[in-house]
Amino acid sequence: MKTIPPVLERMKVQAEPVLRRVKSASPRWRWGVGIALFILLAWGIHVHNVNVKAHAKKKTGPAVPIAVAPARLGDMPVFLDGLGSVTAYYNVTVRSRVDGQLMSVPVREGQLVHSGDLLAEIDPRPFQAMLDQAEGQLAKDQATLTNARVDLERYKDLIAQQAIPQQQLDTQKATVGQLEGTVKSDQAAVESAKLNVVYSHITSPINGRVGLRQVDPGNMIHATDVNGLIVIAQLQPITVIFTLPEDSIPRVMQKWHTGANLPVEAWNRDKTQKLASGRLANVDNQIDPNTGTLKLKAIFDNEDNTLFPNQFVNARLLLETRPNQVIIPSVAIQRGSQGTFIYVVTTSTTTAQPVASLRPITVGLIEGNDASINTGVQAGDSVVIDGAEKLQDGSSVIIPQTTVQKSSATVVAPSTSSATRPK
Repeated sequence: MKTIPPVLERMKVQAEPVLRRVKSASPRWRWGVGIALFILLAWGIHVHNVNVKAHAKKKTGPAVPIAVAPARLGDMPVFLDGLGSVTAYYNVTVRSRVDGQLMSVPVREGQLVHSGDLLAEIDPRPFQAMLDQAEGQLAKDQATLTNARVDLERYKDLIAQQAIPQQQLDTQKATVGQLEGTVKSDQAAVESAKLNVVYSHITSPINGRVGLRQVDPGNMIHATDVNGLIVIAQLQPITVIFTLPEDSIPRVMQKWHTGANLPVEAWNRDKTQKLASGRLANVDNQIDPNTGTLKLKAIFDNEDNTLFPNQFVNARLLLETRPNQVIIPSVAIQRGSQGTFIYVVTTSTTTAQPVASLRPITVGLIEGNDASINTGVQAGDSVVIDGAEKLQDGSSVIIPQTTVQKSSATVVAPSTSSATRPK
């Protein structure tokens, strides 16, 4: 049975004497008293409702302004983060293969060159003179060989007529063989001299960017010089070498052995800008025992030259993407003595006003500004992302329209930190 409000109870006690008089009064007077009692009853009910609302307001306290964002269904990427350094795909220190005076360096510092482009020129005149000398010696020995072969044929005819001894024929055969060896040696000397002439014109072995010049024209250079002439680095494509902790290696290798294409992103130092996107190219064959990490290499096309050798980057390896996850902004997650929870905005059944309800949750992954929730939240729920520190379970809230629009932008903000599983 419902309890009669105190106001109505008092009104009932006060009205009993009047009711006894009404029974003995005239009908018209009864109608007037009935109307008066009805008015008093309506006023009592109104006072009771006002008291109930005041009591509820006193219990929940003043409405707290908050910002909310909707929980949504989406794909949750799983990233593994590592520190990396950009390295050139090929890095070549160009050195001279001959000794001589450096005549000219036709390329500019920082210029992009292609394989076969002229980089430097050494005085070719000494090598050309050596080539001419070797070709002259070759011609001389070839003429001597020709004469020896003619004599050998003549001796063969004479030996058939028994006009000369056999020893003379054998000696001539040996002379021809010796001269043939001399001609081959002369031909090798000619080829070597030609190579020296070619080496006096130093060309680029790869496509890449030219570094700072190490030697100026006019200097004498040698094949044994340590620093070389120019350093060329191939920047398209370019590689990033980064490390991952050994605990993450089994999951990476499981994907790697299946032939999966694992995307890798390169971010700047403070993880506010993505520089380039590439793919995992190779994995080192041993773990560093000092750091407990494994080196991995990723390749980037680098068509816009945003990556530069020895540049520090944050590498992010996309291991997998989990579909159809309930995603909320990570700032909505609260932690306390009762565990991990959030506040969800609902409508009160008594006051029809928005209130914040505490809900325990199970967090799946936290990726940057987003977090996937396994239990406790459904898609479409409005979760509190600002002002939660002032709330209690059942607190009245105020949701300005501008904060709702702002929270929607917060949900789709780019990720800026590694994926972690809360403990």
